[in-house]
Amino acid sequence: MSPADPASLPGWGDDRFDGLAGAIDRQCALSRPPIPWSGLCGEFRAQRPALRGWLERRFRAQPLVGADGGTEGLITGYHEAELSGSRQRVSATQVPLYRRPVRAQLFGRPTRAQIEDASLFAGQELAWIDDPVAAFFLQIQGSGRIRLRDGTTMRVGYAADNGQPYVAIGRVLIERGALSASEVDAASIKAWLRANPAQARSVMQMNPRYIFFRELPATADDAGPPGALGVALTPMRSVAVDPRRVPRGALLFLDTTHPVDGKALRRVVLAQDTGAAITGPVRADLFWGRGSDAERAAGLMKQRGRLWQLVPRD
Repeated sequence: MSPADPASLPGWGDDRFDGLAGAIDRQCALSRPPIPWSGLCGEFRAQRPALRGWLERRFRAQPLVGADGGTEGLITGYHEAELSGSRQRVSATQVPLYRRPVRAQLFGRPTRAQIEDASLFAGQELAWIDDPVAAFFLQIQGSGRIRLRDGTTMRVGYAADNGQPYVAIGRVLIERGALSASEVDAASIKAWLRANPAQARSVMQMNPRYIFFRELPATADDAGPPGALGVALTPMRSVAVDPRRVPRGALLFLDTTHPVDGKALRRVVLAQDTGAAITGPVRADLFWGRGSDAERAAGLMKQRGRLWQLVPRD
């Protein structure tokens, strides 16, 4: 499809660009910024006060198109989870977060059930989480903050995985008739798991993918966790994409709707993260930040939307 001027995109003029310059700054601060930013960062710094005009002059908007030729795809959301736990086990009901194991221990790609049922990585616990459901969803989100019993906070992020594919347990619950397709979201899945503890473990183990974590250094309180690009994620400006279809660090324009109030949600975002469930060109996972509002919006988000890649004119 033909490229367009960014100013002609739906809702372009409504985007105030709050937080966008900071998100670009973070990836320009990398020792090797992703292509084409190695050549654009100097221009960006010079034009930073007039960001809108620079984007309109310097870029063209190329619609992203799916394998079926359509321009609409699925837009979901994620957040930085907040949990409670401890560095050492203090309760029999706690579940572990494991550190990255050595490569040999992942030989054969053990499933979630094998890891949990056989305690394959006992002795390599990074932390203990009070709520097993929260620990499971932390693996989906990929990063979080654990409130420890001494009042301090421990930040954790993705370190490795077991090489197994991601399976959405919402689909499992639909197939079992436990939830209808219209009511499935993160909140309803969590509620079902907590209301059905006898079945929760086996349902969660239907997702064979397992995530290992590392402790992250303390940062400014408003800084998000690091994404796959290696920079702190910016709420409402960072998205996870399929890196086989969208270049890392790419500028994108997102046209979708807000999952809570249904209003138009249109803004420039940056491809700064990836995810096992994010596949295809017209597919993005929007980072909402942390806190209860971010958790609610991210959990509800399964909107239809369109994406344009902003490509330098030369």
